[in-house]
Amino acid sequence: MSDIRTLIERVDIGSLRLLLARHPELANKGIGLKDRNEAVAHPLHRLCDGVFEGVYTDASAWQMAQVFVAAGANVNGVDLRRNQDSPLTAAASLSADQTGMYYVDIGASVTHCGCHGGTALHWAAWCGRDKLVAKLIWAGSLVNTRCTDFESTPLFWAVHGCKKGGLRNQHHQYQCVKLLIEAGAHVDTRNKEGVHVLELLDDTDAEMRALLS
Repeated sequence: MSDIRTLIERVDIGSLRLLLARHPELANKGIGLKDRNEAVAHPLHRLCDGVFEGVYTDASAWQMAQVFVAAGANVNGVDLRRNQDSPLTAAASLSADQTGMYYVDIGASVTHCGCHGGTALHWAAWCGRDKLVAKLIWAGSLVNTRCTDFESTPLFWAVHGCKKGGLRNQHHQYQCVKLLIEAGAHVDTRNKEGVHVLELLDDTDAEMRALLS
């Protein structure tokens, strides 16, 4: 029988369900990425890596996540140390919106601080994932909480991701900023270096500047 990593990459949901029924301990056992990253991560995290890398769709990851959860996978992973990504922060940073929203629905922590001390809301905002941002706000994410590394809010992250994240990261940051402001995010915000969010913008950003003014 193929190993669990291969079944995931093939989106072989039937075989995956059978394997986890026989070996439920695998639902929480770390998985590496073949030929790419042998560092292990929780299966619910690794599912999101496959979405980001284009191995399968977010919808496929969501389907496989349900199989893992039914077999006993912990939605928060097995290690919630600060700066260690949970499956939800992974989903938020890896374009796995549907999968991330599923994790929220089944009780994932929305306050955990992952990479750079950012919450899932920070990462979803930076990546311009407006649907996940809306879901996280609905679930009680704190819109003015600051990450630990940069002491920046999710709103600051959204603008930074729009301007500094590169072409691949150009998604719906404007809508994320709008959602955050509607939820009570402070527009007058700076990072730990004293940089104001408006200083990230230039003459091409009239719409974003008007939203923040």
